[in-house]
Amino acid sequence: MSTSSFCLEVPDTVIAGARRGDLRALEHLYRLFERPAWTLAQRLCGNAEDAREIVHDAMLRLFERVGQFRGDAPFWGWVRQIVLNEALMRLRRERGREAEALDDADEPAHELVAPWQWAEARGLEAALATLPALTRSVIWLYHVEGYTHPEIAGLTGKSVSFSKSQLARGTARLRELLDAEEVPECPAPIPLTA
Repeated sequence: MSTSSFCLEVPDTVIAGARRGDLRALEHLYRLFERPAWTLAQRLCGNAEDAREIVHDAMLRLFERVGQFRGDAPFWGWVRQIVLNEALMRLRRERGREAEALDDADEPAHELVAPWQWAEARGLEAALATLPALTRSVIWLYHVEGYTHPEIAGLTGKSVSFSKSQLARGTARLRELLDAEEVPECPAPIPLTA
């Protein structure tokens, strides 16, 4: 069973209505997936404004392509993939703006234990925000969305070893930040607006 916030049951009647262009069905899908889509986009990009734009673009893609949904996988997984693709496309466009990933460290990575097992959520959120977008994305996709390293490599256009190294380095950096309490004050989450 997936731990993803996208793991939502969608009635077949809603999907059928959306395929026909029924506005109520499309609105139902939007409202159902708006929050998990924003959360994923914000976690990957680290920016609330970018997250809103990603949700907007992803929902437009969803509405345009709902007729292409074949039903061979859960609908929520298909929606999550659309949102993920939109977020990763934005990250690729903006690679030049920030460091792409954490640099190689001379010391080996510590044991891979999810840092949120020992940190308060707000502290962890602030620490995650300090990481480069690609590193943050790998951590989120692996620990929260449940993707494997080969899947992350395919999504990011990087190698499996890159995914593993970013997970290890990012986890080690999070541990350092949380242990040293170097984490800056985390701002309150920005609510979604209509």
